[in-house]
Amino acid sequence: MRRLSLHVEPRGAVATARHYIRDLVYGANDGIITTFAVVAGVAGGSLSQAAVLVVGAANLAADGVAMGVGNLLAIRAHESARAADNLPEEEAYPWKHGTATLLAFVGAGVLPLVPYLLPIAADSRLPWSAAFTMASLFGVGVARAAITRDRWWKTGLEMLALGGLVAAAAYGAGAVVGAVFAP
Repeated sequence: MRRLSLHVEPRGAVATARHYIRDLVYGANDGIITTFAVVAGVAGGSLSQAAVLVVGAANLAADGVAMGVGNLLAIRAHESARAADNLPEEEAYPWKHGTATLLAFVGAGVLPLVPYLLPIAADSRLPWSAAFTMASLFGVGVARAAITRDRWWKTGLEMLALGGLVAAAAYGAGAVVGAVFAP
């Protein structure tokens, strides 16, 4: 016997964005932050441009897929718990949420790597990566406000401030470990 479902499939761009907003913000934020953490950590450890790109690409692939799968499994677990309590289904297509998380992670997460792909001076890559990271965080916050009733500057600054805190921690950890284990 099929369970009662509360799920309503979104129609149109705004309704779809609102339906997947949690997945999109979560994926984009984590993609930007973890990729910059890798970039900052590797650069803070004084490793090469190639090392930044290799570790950054590995992060995009592994962490992006892991987040997408994690979201899918979390929604399935939530739905199983609801079923055990004889509650109606809330989400009929968990794989769509996992895919949204993965795509947002990779799409936004590639931005901190862009300066390492450009022919610019090696000593300016990390500052450019930080600038791309901060602009991306602010941009995701602004985009979030476009489909909610929040103020664009407030959501932009919220993501920027919290992301900046994490980015500083990543760079500091890389610098400390690099200093301790430098050849």
